[in-house]
Amino acid sequence: MTDDELIWRISGGSGDGIASTSQNFAKALMRSGLNVFTHRHYPSRIRGGHTYTEVRASSDPVNSRGDGYNFLLALGDSFARNPQEEAVYGNEEIKPLSENLDELREGGVIVYDEGLLDASEIPDFEERAEENDWHVYPLDLRGLARDQGREVMRNTAGVGATCALTGMDLDHVQDLMRDAMPEKILEPNLEILQIAYDQVREEHDVDAPDVSVPTGEHDETQLLMSGSDAISYGAIDEGCRFIAGYPMTPWTEVFTIMTKNLPKLGGISEQVEDEIAAAALAVGASHAGVKAMSGSSGGGFALMSEPLGLAEMTETPVVLVEAMRAGPSTGMPTKPEQSDLEHVLYTSQGDSQRVVLAPGTVEEAYEQSRIAFRLAYEYQIPSILLYDQKLGGEMTNVPKSHFDREPNPTLGKTLSEDALADEPHSADGKFHRFQHDVEDGVSPRSIPGQKGGRFLATGNEHDPTGHIAESPDNRVAQIDRRTQKLEAIRADLDTVDTGSYAGPDDAQYGILTFGSQQGTVEEAVGRLNDAGVSVKSYGVSDMLPFPTEQVEAFVESVDEVLVVEMTASGQFRGLVQKNLGRYGERLSSLLKYNGNPFEPAEIVDGFEAAIIEGDGDASGHQTTFVPAAGD
Repeated sequence: MTDDELIWRISGGSGDGIASTSQNFAKALMRSGLNVFTHRHYPSRIRGGHTYTEVRASSDPVNSRGDGYNFLLALGDSFARNPQEEAVYGNEEIKPLSENLDELREGGVIVYDEGLLDASEIPDFEERAEENDWHVYPLDLRGLARDQGREVMRNTAGVGATCALTGMDLDHVQDLMRDAMPEKILEPNLEILQIAYDQVREEHDVDAPDVSVPTGEHDETQLLMSGSDAISYGAIDEGCRFIAGYPMTPWTEVFTIMTKNLPKLGGISEQVEDEIAAAALAVGASHAGVKAMSGSSGGGFALMSEPLGLAEMTETPVVLVEAMRAGPSTGMPTKPEQSDLEHVLYTSQGDSQRVVLAPGTVEEAYEQSRIAFRLAYEYQIPSILLYDQKLGGEMTNVPKSHFDREPNPTLGKTLSEDALADEPHSADGKFHRFQHDVEDGVSPRSIPGQKGGRFLATGNEHDPTGHIAESPDNRVAQIDRRTQKLEAIRADLDTVDTGSYAGPDDAQYGILTFGSQQGTVEEAVGRLNDAGVSVKSYGVSDMLPFPTEQVEAFVESVDEVLVVEMTASGQFRGLVQKNLGRYGERLSSLLKYNGNPFEPAEIVDGFEAAIIEGDGDASGHQTTFVPAAGD
């Protein structure tokens, strides 16, 4: 925990504009020169239900949500179903205030809309405020907005109050509003922003803010982006011009971004009747000669198993994205978890071949989206990007220069008509699309309509021309060739260095993680080293083919390793042990699966419990994080 940062939490009901208001506020903070990181928590409902977003802002780099927060703007729930405490979901009207108290830091600020919220309904509110030295400001934001003719503007009034209480200048907020709002609502919002700001400054002593906004400066232009943005823009820059899908939280964000942008680039987006059709359509589009993608979340991705296997057997390149959420079945659709790892690695029958990448940051999401397409089309194999609601929905600032790279529209090892004339053909003119003896297992392909490129594409095992073939010799030759691709891809990935390291090279202990927990782990590693504990971390991104040599070198270099993941069954630890079985006794687990991602302090505490208090003997140890009430 640090005192030189603002962690602002805005809470209300789903549908109350919490996400858009927080995103705009984060962008204003970024434009003021600060580094920002957002964290979203929302229910599986279209309207109503407690939701909040945190915006963490600091002059220092921030790669994770913080430990708790220090400023609460509670707007109330406009769509609350039942105000009775004995109702199934409790008193939903008061939850934007009552359910956000446990994580508020000592000395923090509470601004709540007394036009919707009555703090007296929380039995111990005054006692807790006094005990924790909270600075409480009840403001009639709803009434203020009504006076200006639009109740929805209470969000803007809340931002104005925030700026007044933290000493933040309104300039960046006003400039952002001018950029983002249509003219007919711009002036009323600018007016209520100023009214709320002035009223708070007149009625309260804010010359010495209880919580202040830090100051900072960027060396170059920054962009506020989520992992979903980065995956989408990486796909576009790598030449993707077709997407098919069916909405499912949280994958829908990638689908929406691609759908918005592809038509502008001459591409196509298709929403179809289900996920089987979506994946099959993407496979068909790729077969026809365009870079294509599809995706879903757990339940929808399960339906993609059959077309995924078809792509593997026909060696049709395609990129799929899988946005993990808590399962099984419908589970918790809007909560992050990493427990689809084994599902994505092993779905589809038989000895299948695919690439699975799990980016850990927004920057990596862009890079590995591009890598996924490159590998898919160079090696004619399905690539899967595995992420979760945390990475997909959280936003952070990224230097614009990170995306200054050349586009890549090429289709990999695809032959021209002139080159096709020199390739093997059967007596009836069929092209040997699936040749046995080729470099890296990749047999050159043709595109439908090319002269001399005719072949059969079937989900059955087949001979070089694509005809169904079940002879033992052909089966062995074909599956050995397809499997050979993974060896070549592993060698290719070794030149890219997709993993992420933090901490001193000669550290005594290690932490392994994958995917969206990477930034949180790295912050925890920094705190542990500052406290005199020698530890380093490795964020693994290549799930398949697994970077065995790199992970082995990391594990071999330390005494004990803590494996951090958001699963109940330790799936990532199981993958590590599958590939490095003889190191099993060096590994411990820290697991969290309550629907909330780790905070840095939880990893610090878990490391101390598993490694330090265990006297360095963590063999077989497993720590399940038990959250405090309200987490």
